[in-house]
Amino acid sequence: MTDANFSGKSLLVTGGASGIGLATAERFARAGGAVAINYLADDARGPKEVARLKAEGFSAFAAPGNVGKADDAPRMVQEAVARLGGLDYLFNNAGTPGPNPPYDYAKLELMTEEFWHELLQVNLLSMYRVAREARNALVARKGAIVNTASVAGLTFRGSSIAYGATKAAIINLTQNFARSFSPHVRVNAVAPGFVDTPFTANWPAERRRAVIDSTLLKRSAKPEDIADAVLFLLAGNAYITGQTLVVDGGLILGG
Repeated sequence: MTDANFSGKSLLVTGGASGIGLATAERFARAGGAVAINYLADDARGPKEVARLKAEGFSAFAAPGNVGKADDAPRMVQEAVARLGGLDYLFNNAGTPGPNPPYDYAKLELMTEEFWHELLQVNLLSMYRVAREARNALVARKGAIVNTASVAGLTFRGSSIAYGATKAAIINLTQNFARSFSPHVRVNAVAPGFVDTPFTANWPAERRRAVIDSTLLKRSAKPEDIADAVLFLLAGNAYITGQTLVVDGGLILGG
């Protein structure tokens, strides 16, 4: 999707201050689209990246808010849609891995009620809240949604049992959203493998190396690798819905 033209189109990206979210927002803006970048209000990276894109002449808008909170997500979506003047695409990307470095799966005591609650709110319920609030705007434009899942929601071991469970639920949520939003809005998911982002920067070196060695392409993904897949699912094909596209460099096959 590096040669796409999104002139006249609009996109809301949640969790867009860094990593996959930022790479997708930037690719979309550089292709002529207008993008609203959501980030936590206290994350200084968000306004900095929005200001950078604006200074370079691109159409970017700030959309601060905590989608992990039931009373903040709707407000954020309403304000973002108003700034964009409508909505063609939603990239439901906000999430948290929880532990950093990853938890030992055998240590169930580490995954407390509070830990589960945080991951469910941020990784799963946030996607429901944002999509629900954006529904009318997306239907009006016959748009599309992409949710960020993970290979941890399939067969690969993620950062914790709770993280993997939320990502598996996102895959199911995507299928049911595709049913609920049909025929007006397509809904798909992307399932990245190991990606070089701030989330994985603090993983132990030996675990990083083991994951890369298990990947058939023998490298980690760049955020841009995932962004290209997201933009394809949003706008590159009009007949794909309810699917989860694995973008892992062959990690599942090699692991």
